Amino acid sequence: MAYPDDLLSSGEHVVIHRHPHWKTLVFPVFWLLVVVVLGAYLAGLVGDLSWAGVARTVLAVACVVLVVWLTVVPLVRWRTTHFIVTTDRVMCREGVVKRTGLDIPLTRVIGVRFEQGVVDRMLGCGTLVIESASEEPIPPFDDIPAVEKVHTLLYREVNDNPEDDFHPRTVDGRA
Repeated sequence: MAYPDDLLSSGEHVVIHRHPHWKTLVFPVFWLLVVVVLGAYLAGLVGDLSWAGVARTVLAVACVVLVVWLTVVPLVRWRTTHFIVTTDRVMCREGVVKRTGLDIPLTRVIGVRFEQGVVDRMLGCGTLVIESASEEPIPPFDDIPAVEKVHTLLYREVNDNPEDDFHPRTVDGRA
């Protein structure tokens, strides 16, 4: 069973499953390019030195550490962050080493809204804000791709009316 299907109860279906928007990967890719170009440039500079072998080894280790820290870690964090709407609840899971999760039953959702700045509108993402009947506020969900579509689908799931002609239960053809 694939994630998040192994988290579902019987009769529960995934309506939408998203990772954060790709814009969260822009800086990690930028840092990857900077580290590779700068590392290659510095390796060329130390090429004529008598201790070039040691310098290149230290430079390679430093570049690998920087690439892991500035590129691989954010990529893994992006890949392991999930925003899921099912027929019964909203789920958010994130983290690798320290895993955190949030489940909100749709019956507790009292309001859904989204926020988009100019850049978010151009890129097709935004922040989804869910208000619940709980006393504890729910943190906003940032960088949700196609946030308007997610907002609409979540609103329809919360206000499920069997007499409606149109009520999507799945997205992307998944049941």
